Amino acid sequence: MRQVPHYLIIGNGRVARHFLHYFNLLNIQCDNWHRQESFALLSEKINQATHILILISDSEIEKFAEMHLRHTDAMLIHFSGSLVSEKIFGAHPLMCFNPTLYSDDQYPKIPFIIDHDAPDFESLLPGLPNQHVRLNKEQKAKYHALCVMSGNFSCILWQKLFSGLEKEFQIPAEIAHGYLMQQTNNLIQNPKTALTGPLVRNDKNTLEKNISALANDPFQTIYKSFVTCYEQLQKVSS
Repeated sequence: MRQVPHYLIIGNGRVARHFLHYFNLLNIQCDNWHRQESFALLSEKINQATHILILISDSEIEKFAEMHLRHTDAMLIHFSGSLVSEKIFGAHPLMCFNPTLYSDDQYPKIPFIIDHDAPDFESLLPGLPNQHVRLNKEQKAKYHALCVMSGNFSCILWQKLFSGLEKEFQIPAEIAHGYLMQQTNNLIQNPKTALTGPLVRNDKNTLEKNISALANDPFQTIYKSFVTCYEQLQKVSS
């Protein structure tokens, strides 16, 4: 008979809050502990757990496990996209998490990227119906770098646009929401044709004007870097 899982989530950051909510939606037993609580309470909860999710800063995961989880028989899992550990299995939820909880139907759609040597998904994260794929741990650093560039770095660019519209041009940021949504839809529908603008047209005059307009702005360096990167990609593909 399959063991009924009893999870313990370590941490109280965004990811911890989202997954506490998700486990509650699935009616899966799940406790929570964070550093504002006593270590005596942690010991009690460890004794009840079959699976412990260590959802704290990457640099603290292995140190915490070595200090507090050495004697447990519970399966240890972390959600870091880049950490490689010999004693803790990795399962990275490929999703961004903000302070606000998502709609109930969004959580089962979150895919997990699990370590190539992790147990089968039903043993690793029992009760979760999510899609999952395996990734060799040697590739995790490159995988996570791509995630950061696409998600985090693009966020900085959109923040720059929204801020510029409001502060420099006195235009409400909401006016660009349609642009963002359409760009996102274009990427989903056909990423190969989603890129538009002066790079694709090889409009050097416009590119030079754009770069000049960003004088004394740290984003000028970013603009130049993207132009250089795109030119190199074109050489490789030609």
